[in-house]
Amino acid sequence: MADFNWNDLRFFLAVARAGTLTTAAQRLRADHTTVSRRISALEDALRVTLFERRPSGFTLTPQGERLKQTAEVMESAAFLAQGMVADGDLALAGAVRIGAPDGFGSCFLAPRIGALCERHPELEVQLVAMPRVFSLSKREADIAISLSRPQEGRLYARKLTDYRLGLYGTAAYLDSRPAISSRADLRGQSFIGYIDDLIFAPELDYVETIGEVVPRIKSSSLVAQLKATLAGAGLCMLPAFIAQSEPDLVPVLPDELTITRSFWLIVHEDLRSLARISMTADYIADLVRREQALFLPPSAI
Repeated sequence: MADFNWNDLRFFLAVARAGTLTTAAQRLRADHTTVSRRISALEDALRVTLFERRPSGFTLTPQGERLKQTAEVMESAAFLAQGMVADGDLALAGAVRIGAPDGFGSCFLAPRIGALCERHPELEVQLVAMPRVFSLSKREADIAISLSRPQEGRLYARKLTDYRLGLYGTAAYLDSRPAISSRADLRGQSFIGYIDDLIFAPELDYVETIGEVVPRIKSSSLVAQLKATLAGAGLCMLPAFIAQSEPDLVPVLPDELTITRSFWLIVHEDLRSLARISMTADYIADLVRREQALFLPPSAI
């Protein structure tokens, strides 16, 4: 064990979670040849093969699976130690990666996150706004915004807010079509929605709520759906906190077509005690609390 380097476990975990050297290197901010060299050094020190190298990526061997369990325990202990002993200045430095649905991340959080960085110049915020579920156990994000509360895993979750969705279209689009006074009038309208097999959360599968409609324009991105709606391509189910900031959009059957969903903030228990993580999580929760009327307009409360 004389050649064993504890720090090599950090590289091992990154490859085990990412499955490829390139992705692991990006997350570690290292060169992929460095990552490869550290993995080889760890295997030589332990005298075992930890990964099966395949064209599609790296797969853990049985020995690698056993080491991963121990390495994650050590990682948790390291995070706990950092949270316990880091002083205030150090704790407010470093990177925090936030994974969020593209609508919340791009339209709500992105315009407001700059104030946090101004307050803490040594803090680096990485906002990943994408239509997907983020795995905190694989360290794809430090903080995740989800549409549902996780049912398993060592995760801490708190509800940020409920939010309302409604059907919207531009005034120009609505003026060019027959008037809509009931759900029956929706037949024959153009609709914009999600690609069925790319819906990343069941909470977004709400076409049946609208009625007998078939979207003709589909996108996995809510921001793309918004842009198509603003261009007059059709009607779309949009969150009120996004639609109400667009003066060209008009609600359609607002008393009949209203859906309520929720946003949850999730942090892995291993990271929860780190000051930069807890501070960023509190900042996001405070933003949502102060702008509650955006998510649940007074008429919907």
